[in-house]
Amino acid sequence: MAERLGIIAGGGDLPRQVVESCRQGRRPYFVVALEGQGAEAWLTPDMPHMMSRMGAAGAILDRLRAEGVTHIVMAGGVRRPSLTDLRPDWRAAQFFARLGLKALGDDGLLRAIAALLEEEGFQVMGIQGLVADLLTPAGVLTRVAPDAAGHADIAHGLIVARALGAMDVGQAVVIQGGLVLGVEAIEGTDALIARCAGLKRAGTGPVLVKCAKPGQDRRLDLPTIGPDTVAAAIAGGFSGIAAEAGGTLFPGRPAALAAADMAGLWVAGVEAGP
Repeated sequence: MAERLGIIAGGGDLPRQVVESCRQGRRPYFVVALEGQGAEAWLTPDMPHMMSRMGAAGAILDRLRAEGVTHIVMAGGVRRPSLTDLRPDWRAAQFFARLGLKALGDDGLLRAIAALLEEEGFQVMGIQGLVADLLTPAGVLTRVAPDAAGHADIAHGLIVARALGAMDVGQAVVIQGGLVLGVEAIEGTDALIARCAGLKRAGTGPVLVKCAKPGQDRRLDLPTIGPDTVAAAIAGGFSGIAAEAGGTLFPGRPAALAAADMAGLWVAGVEAGP
């Protein structure tokens, strides 16, 4: 019997893809679908699962053990709830009391959650090891390539994005002509794109740059682009998207690149440095 995988399911299509990978590989799995993150759209009665609020740590851990889970993957984005919405149980309250200021940043919080799961005897895995061909490859991925101005904006964007990531703030930045139009905070990438669309200057459109945070645990919350990112960039009049090669998830790549080619948007996998 293969080791049973626990899937902590947030938003987007990635959790469903992990389930499909498990089914194709005949790997036992169990889904913990976090309330309010959209899992209801793809969960079916034949999928072994539980719905839970994020703050029910004790119930989640007990159920994972009862289901014989040995390995865990966190898949999909999670909108961080307020403390009122979280409604932490005693186990979660103990965890946040021990965590302290680390809870203020996404990376610190996720590292602490992973450490807690490992303390409880589970092995935490990265989603890229479970779903094939998920990471962004290196090079220009579309028919259109960035011009000299685009390459300059990519280079500047990577510097800004890595500085932003070092502060555990976000993973994306929008650059146009060397100007920073916006940086990603709690609103997420699509909202960042929409906000910057109203700030863009005349001429060649802005560039979205995404990369992992320096020192980021690559099992957790890698930056992600996909068809929705491409659609938002096209709607916002962007010229291109640069994503860290080997460090950014790119689900739905064929459809996203086809849409980019049709619109004349370039997409490139770039080296982000150490």
